[in-house]
Amino acid sequence: MQSPYRRARIALVSSASALAVLTTSPVLAQDAASVEDYDTNIIIVTAQRQAESLQDVPVAVSAFTSEMLESQQIENTLDLQQSLPSTTFTKGNFTTSNITIRGIGSAGVAASSDQGVGVHFNDMPMFVSRLFETEFYDMERIEVLRGPQGTLFGRNATGGVINLITARPKANFGASGEVQYGNYDTKQVKGMLNLPFGDIGGARFAGTYQNRDGFTNNLYTGNDIDGRNSFSLRGSVQLNPGDATTLNIVTQYFKEKSNRSRIQKQLCATDATAILGCRPDQLSNGVVNADATLASILTSREFFYIAGAGALAPFSLGSVYGSDGHVYSNAVNPAGVRTMALDFEPVYRAEELIVQAELEHDFDNFTVTLNGGYTDNSVLSQTDASFNVSNSLATNVGYQTLLGAAQAGNPTAQFFLSQPQFSGNQLCVSRPDELNAGAIAGRIYDCAGNTIDFDQSNNNYRQWSLEARVASDLDGPVNFLLGGLYLNAKGESNYYVMASQLDYASLMLGGGAGVLAAPFFNSDTILNKLETYGVFGELYYEPSDTLKLTAGLRYSNDKKTVHDRSALLSVRVPFGTQDANAAGIAPPRMISRSFDEITGRFVIDWKPEVAFTDDTLVYASFSRGTKPGGINPPFDAALFIAPETFAPEIINAVEIGTKNTFSDGALQLNLTGFYYDYKDLQVSRIVNRTSFEDNTDATIYGVELETIVRPTRGFTVNATASYLKTKIKDLQLVNTRDPSGGRDDVLIIKDLQQAANCAVIPTVQGSIPIAQTAAIVNAFNNGLSAAVGNPGMLQPAVPVPGTNTMGAFSVCSQLAGFLATSFPGAYQLNPTPSGGVLLPSGVEVDLSGNELLNSPKWKFSLGAQYQIELASGWLITPRADLHFTGEAYGSNFNLNVDRMKAYEIVNAQMTVTSPDDRFYLRGYVQNLFDTQATTGIYISDPAVGLFTNIFTVEPRTYGLAAGFRF
Repeated sequence: MQSPYRRARIALVSSASALAVLTTSPVLAQDAASVEDYDTNIIIVTAQRQAESLQDVPVAVSAFTSEMLESQQIENTLDLQQSLPSTTFTKGNFTTSNITIRGIGSAGVAASSDQGVGVHFNDMPMFVSRLFETEFYDMERIEVLRGPQGTLFGRNATGGVINLITARPKANFGASGEVQYGNYDTKQVKGMLNLPFGDIGGARFAGTYQNRDGFTNNLYTGNDIDGRNSFSLRGSVQLNPGDATTLNIVTQYFKEKSNRSRIQKQLCATDATAILGCRPDQLSNGVVNADATLASILTSREFFYIAGAGALAPFSLGSVYGSDGHVYSNAVNPAGVRTMALDFEPVYRAEELIVQAELEHDFDNFTVTLNGGYTDNSVLSQTDASFNVSNSLATNVGYQTLLGAAQAGNPTAQFFLSQPQFSGNQLCVSRPDELNAGAIAGRIYDCAGNTIDFDQSNNNYRQWSLEARVASDLDGPVNFLLGGLYLNAKGESNYYVMASQLDYASLMLGGGAGVLAAPFFNSDTILNKLETYGVFGELYYEPSDTLKLTAGLRYSNDKKTVHDRSALLSVRVPFGTQDANAAGIAPPRMISRSFDEITGRFVIDWKPEVAFTDDTLVYASFSRGTKPGGINPPFDAALFIAPETFAPEIINAVEIGTKNTFSDGALQLNLTGFYYDYKDLQVSRIVNRTSFEDNTDATIYGVELETIVRPTRGFTVNATASYLKTKIKDLQLVNTRDPSGGRDDVLIIKDLQQAANCAVIPTVQGSIPIAQTAAIVNAFNNGLSAAVGNPGMLQPAVPVPGTNTMGAFSVCSQLAGFLATSFPGAYQLNPTPSGGVLLPSGVEVDLSGNELLNSPKWKFSLGAQYQIELASGWLITPRADLHFTGEAYGSNFNLNVDRMKAYEIVNAQMTVTSPDDRFYLRGYVQNLFDTQATTGIYISDPAVGLFTNIFTVEPRTYGLAAGFRF
């Protein structure tokens, strides 16, 4: 006997609106019946790990067959999200991405963070993957489950699950191929070959290759950047050693080597004071004030004096007050999201190997399934850190003074110029280096006549997993599914910020003796390990033909281990703190944490017989999901107090829905409503070059509509719509864009050691006028200037553009000590673990009631196609799709500068298919009106000037494709 689950593996799977499977491609449409017998086309889904008719499944699930992907021009994940209700997708700042379903995603950047939306490859969960780097090809289907999956799927997921299911070998010989050419000199080739082995199984081979020029023009070099050059190959084998046994093995390899940028554009309204770097109230095509950045501060004459190196001040590269003009003062940030001026062009390298297998055997009324495999993936991305071109060093007074002193015979200057940081008159930048030696050991990346800065994000992850399931197919009213999962993953990741100014500072402060290490910033996760297991089960009870009850439970256990450290020169924070070892690099932090949770669901679904529909399902469910906690990235505990770990998320979800079929299948209408009570939602913030995860509570609710209308056999209209409301319950955080929190009595400080921002905050709001606080800080700065031998070095406080208050350069730790002694109780102070005091990083603002990021209230899609059958048998199929994504925020602070405007994407194509369905020609256009919408934002750290990176949709593309299939 073939079990329902096994039948599902070879069945057609679709979505809650997926009657479109039968009509959205010329191929399947020819097999569709007339309107009068639409209801005979049974669509099978496996959203509950068992084969069930679509309209019998009490789950919000969408799925796309290969034909649907082709006809709706869904080539990658950015396209996929446009066709899904309550779903968004955006790239991330650190070679990551964020898929958000019903407001739940994974915006965190901690190496140990989990995804809010689980990603599966042929039912195998993946901790980290590069599946969204490549285009979709030779897929059987893509399933998207919305809502918490706390029982049957993978490792738990609070937002939902995306399951990419590849095409399996078929019983008959088959082959297909397609060549495509489009604008941006796009060349793409896809192919498939299916070879049957008779009764024992078969093999299937598929692949895709893409090469195109860049979408973005770099005015500085004249080159096009953001191009693609990638390929992916897949081999699948199916063996049937007996009637009851099936073994599927899939191996997929992907590689990319391109100049793709992980960041589309950098925006900033320049803050002339450099207290912040960019104004907090505007986004424009300005450039960050470099005097606000760590690289400029550590090479400034002010810092040289504070660091006790005043004798070298003539060789400093400038002043934080811009008296020489900051290093980006002549830079231009061109208008338009696809025009840049960069002196460092992006590098992108990605690679992934997946070996996955599934063994299934029927024991009469029971089916046993083993699923698992191995993955190994890596990625390396380098991008211009400042997104502009710095000034020539030929105009830099301090640099030219150094060169002149060396020519005049100054032994100190000659010694400096003999070091690897210099090549003739050019200044060099270190190569990213896990040994943290860089230029000190002669590891040079490049040299130039201006300052170079870039960042590098790279990681490598490996995992293996095994899942076992037993599903029953009993004749009585009771059935069950039992299973267990074990997964082991480990990897390494690094994030570097390289700048020739940091190399310069390292050389000067180290006296050229090589005692300094890490002449750059490096957050290094040496080992990130996950070991997880779970046991789960569901019980199904059908007291009648129209009523079904489902109850499920899952126990999950996750153990996370991290070895990591963060290095920046050997100048520990605060300056002068001794390092933990002679090399100047603190030893790795070693920490492990375990998280376990019990989750599950209860569902009741009812199929009443009503006169006005052909088929109706009404269901209600309660489910509980979780996302494990984790370990925050490394930070300097001597500087500030911060949580080392963050707690797991818990979501309690109620969902009600109805699925209906009318007029013998000519109309399908499905409606879902949901309400989430969210505990300990993980949200991310960045403080002093380190990202932290915080926990808060939230409420989420919404409605989703999916429908298919087919008034005639050849005409199909499909639509989705969603309304989503998200609300943060109780969260107070400092907005790094404006540490004053909007108050007019708080003085913002730019720290002259770390380029961080802190704030002088009166203990009682309004008790001390800002003018009085400014006078106190000015007096302290005058004393500090005199103490380091440069009277008048630090200038008075000034108004900070875009805020209600004033700001000044100073040294936060010393200023805090001065205030504690001279004005006890007047200002808020925070103790540090080392026993000193630091000024608070800013005023916390209340985010309660704010919307969650990347969560548009309104979203809809509408598609239509009409098949024209000619007398000769040729088919002409025009199709158009409109996708609308409403306004959303890119940050939980919900400021105007965080607002992402609503946008529409229009796609269209026309396909001509031969009478025997062997050949076709397709003309297409995507993003017809060349929308340049923003899909996500990332607000940078104060140490680099608080610029904003944005991520966008792809531009208008068009072209022709020709293919065959046998």
